[in-house]
Amino acid sequence: MEISWGSLVVGTVPVRIYRPVDGWRGWLVWVHGGSWTRGSVAGWHEVCADLARLTGSTVISVDYRLAPRHPHPAALHDVLTVLEWATTQACDDEVAVGGDSAGGTIAACAALTWRDQGRRLAAQILAYPPMDPHCRAASYDWEVFPTRAGLMASWQAYLGAGKGLGYSTPFDAADLSGTAPALLVVGAQDPVRDDVEEYGMRLLADGNPVRLEVLPGVPHGAILAPGPMRDWVGSAFRELSSSKETS
Repeated sequence: MEISWGSLVVGTVPVRIYRPVDGWRGWLVWVHGGSWTRGSVAGWHEVCADLARLTGSTVISVDYRLAPRHPHPAALHDVLTVLEWATTQACDDEVAVGGDSAGGTIAACAALTWRDQGRRLAAQILAYPPMDPHCRAASYDWEVFPTRAGLMASWQAYLGAGKGLGYSTPFDAADLSGTAPALLVVGAQDPVRDDVEEYGMRLLADGNPVRLEVLPGVPHGAILAPGPMRDWVGSAFRELSSSKETS
């Protein structure tokens, strides 16, 4: 499938937009990874172009402000700005939010903020997001990338002197009910696996639709390369969209 793309600035937030040339269905605002301190739309160009092909959607890649220069809630505000713009462009199409690694954490927080405002998103697509700033889960004992020490340092840079306003992690929310349907994916060899599984269980306990996939043999950062992680995101999002059309 051929993809066209272009760049623009939404408010003050640079974005890249990817569209299947032969038409698209739905919009997906994507938030790149990089431990909140690295990454860019340029670095995620191939990822987002591929996601547009695999999902058949318009994908908007957000070049959000990075910590430590811009601690929380700067990145969250940037994503919310782009989400707001996407809803004005989408007309009758549905808008979803997603992200990988630290971007998945921000995307989940955006979905909760949208929920709090009484607004609806088609889905939240979260690829291996870390959730706990203290990295207490047993899977962090594996000491493979990202290590507990390294991720805790990234959390500290992201949070700055304090948590600021808004969700810094979905674990901040006491009640998750009414959140957008969740598609969660993580590798079996990823130290954030326990965080992702716990979030899936919390979402389910509060009555939310959840699909959770643990990919055998897959490490952290897997969406950066073509393969099972991207394929799963594409197929899961298409299946969710199709189920809504037929319901």
